[in-house]
Amino acid sequence: MSRVSMYDRPWLVLWVTCVGAFMSPLDFSAVSVALPDMGHSVHLSFSEALWVQAGYLLTYTLALVPAGRIADQWGRLQVWRVGVALFAATSLITGVSMNATWLVIARSLQGVGAGILTGTAVALVSTVFAPQQRGRAIGFNVTAVYLGLSTGPLIGGLLVSGLGWRWVFFINVPVAAAALLVSRRLVDPERRHGRPQLDWPGALVLALALGTLLVPLIFAAEWGWSSPQVIGLFCVSILSFVAFAFIERNVRAPVLDLGLFRRSRLFAAANAAALLNYTAMFGSLALTAIALQVVSGRSPIATGTILIFQPAIMMCISPFAGRLSDRIGSRLLCTTGMVSVAVGLGILSTMPTSLPISRIIPAMCFVGVGMAMFSSPNMSSAMNAAPSDALGVAGGVLTLMRSLGQSMSIAILGAITAAHLGAEGGRVILGGHASAISGVAYMDGYRIAMAVAAGIALAGAVVSLTRGGRAAGTGSVISVHPTPAPVAEGGLP
Repeated sequence: MSRVSMYDRPWLVLWVTCVGAFMSPLDFSAVSVALPDMGHSVHLSFSEALWVQAGYLLTYTLALVPAGRIADQWGRLQVWRVGVALFAATSLITGVSMNATWLVIARSLQGVGAGILTGTAVALVSTVFAPQQRGRAIGFNVTAVYLGLSTGPLIGGLLVSGLGWRWVFFINVPVAAAALLVSRRLVDPERRHGRPQLDWPGALVLALALGTLLVPLIFAAEWGWSSPQVIGLFCVSILSFVAFAFIERNVRAPVLDLGLFRRSRLFAAANAAALLNYTAMFGSLALTAIALQVVSGRSPIATGTILIFQPAIMMCISPFAGRLSDRIGSRLLCTTGMVSVAVGLGILSTMPTSLPISRIIPAMCFVGVGMAMFSSPNMSSAMNAAPSDALGVAGGVLTLMRSLGQSMSIAILGAITAAHLGAEGGRVILGGHASAISGVAYMDGYRIAMAVAAGIALAGAVVSLTRGGRAAGTGSVISVHPTPAPVAEGGLP
């Protein structure tokens, strides 16, 4: 098999990274469907079932920024391959789990592999595509993420029904092997040998800060927002973030160069907008799914059919939005997209208890169009604002904002929705038994949560407007080939 430089085959690089971008969200959403069978098979308690997902999300998030830093030093293609191989190996280990402890630990290790392959994918695509083509390429990568999220429940249901829950994990192995096999044709000329240098004190303190932030966000509905463990962990998180900022300002090779945010208003605004966008949007799908099944009595199949409109629209529009951002910049597209998300969430905030399809589907369409207009242009502009030697860290930070936003969305919007449901309300949001809840009480909280989400989306639109006019070509492609003249952010060539 002849081997070629990855810079000579950028579309092949995009294809193999899309496989990884598809696998991780597919696995996460498919496991949600498989959890009941998994719980019965290995005797999971409710808390252990939460940790199956929480452990994955936690380690996934913790791996993002350090993996990006190592990829910048060691070679992005090489680190991506490590992530894919680790994800496949831990999927196999998870699939053969014989008890709850084994399952939770293996699932947490799988999250590390997912974080490495996801965090380096955007950097790898940004490395081989010129700034004027990144929006289109990242649009396809984002489409793969949405495809995994939207098809995960269906694929998970089919696998569980036909082959058993273990195949939700086993199916990752041949897919990952195919991606690795194809990627063998590619050579990274920038690959470095030897041990990469990592700011271990900074990395460990960052892990502590993120861990003590995520755990209470995930378990607050179970423990109570005013419980000592939630308040204590939040305090530790705040102190850890302060310590992390101090460490990073005083080391020669920080795990995260905070100057990326200070030097580029575009990079800072894009990341802040991403955090607000996913905080506003992500929880709405889960909460709407509960409403459709518990309040209006629709079947899981009918619910999935209704909700598929949003990710389907996102998949169709994202590549075109990314390509358009290559021509006109990200400011108009991202801001308009977040306004569209706010409109969709606003419609949901006025939803009658009967939950008519004539109101839900337009709302899902507004959110889907808005997310498609926002995601790939925002990601492309942030990557273009980063220096070429920090693309791995930049990609990791962007993915971190998405992960934190998703966790905050479930926690905040779920808490608002469950506030009217009594002591068991939190368990409903986390996937517990929901048949006995009051539909009227749920919808009262749901409407307030969607109104808050719409306000967060509008705040994100305002933040998105603050992105400056820095040239899109700042983080130019590391290529042996000449690239076209850069396109100014927010304007034509």
